[in-house]
Amino acid sequence: MHPERQPATVTTVLEPAMRRRLDAAAQGYFAAVHADSLPQALRTVRERPVQAVLLSPRVVGHDQLSVVGALVSRFPGVPTVAVVSEHDPLSSERLLQLGACGVRRLVDVSARDGWHKLRTLVVQPGGGTAALILGTVIPALGDSSEGCRRFFELLVRTAPGVASVRGLTRALRVRPSTFMSRFFRVALPSPKRYLSATRLLYAAALMEIPGFSVADVAYRLEYSSAQSFGRHVRAVLGTTAGEFRKRYTLAVALDEYTSRLIVPYRATFRAFDPLHHGVSETGHVY
Repeated sequence: MHPERQPATVTTVLEPAMRRRLDAAAQGYFAAVHADSLPQALRTVRERPVQAVLLSPRVVGHDQLSVVGALVSRFPGVPTVAVVSEHDPLSSERLLQLGACGVRRLVDVSARDGWHKLRTLVVQPGGGTAALILGTVIPALGDSSEGCRRFFELLVRTAPGVASVRGLTRALRVRPSTFMSRFFRVALPSPKRYLSATRLLYAAALMEIPGFSVADVAYRLEYSSAQSFGRHVRAVLGTTAGEFRKRYTLAVALDEYTSRLIVPYRATFRAFDPLHHGVSETGHVY
């Protein structure tokens, strides 16, 4: 499987028969963590990089609606989706109540294209962080080579789960020494700097979610601890994690990223292909 094709993860609160149907319909596009209750699903969202929460109206009790409201308000970047397989008075009533709690997405899997719509929503959720980042970075590259654009696409999609350049080169399937030398030869910032800065874009996005603590962000980005994340922020930006949270929204971090790491190097990017071959300062292919 290519690094950018890692399956998404969802957490669910569904009846057993729906769980089995969902697992069969996932087809490698996503993996489901099935919770037995909404509080358990809420813990999963805090502890894992979950792409969506799937709820069956039939199993959400009236006494659990407050938990749904907390889930929607505290984690606005994680879509909460009502999944309907049968139409009955209870489901209809509960759908109205879920809507009042802020649930805005509904997929009817009893429809002919229902499962396809669900897969599309999970794999390509509107407002996904990677899509937001690429929507700024790719246009900022200007007239860059196709290989350069491919590198940044893979970097952005791989960075949340990769903490070192060696891990990045494994994901990209390139030799570490060759890969790093390509940046050095054309006087670009190091791969380590690009990886660190890209990971901090994700940190900025996660910090915007009220339900996430600094420790939660560190866990989601696979740092060994909140202290390790704090040391990274200080090493890269010279500030504390708390100050980082106050100063950097994703939009602010993206503006700084592009102004410092993309725009000044557009001329180099026109002929630079870090995944296959590069171009030296004298114009020779290596």
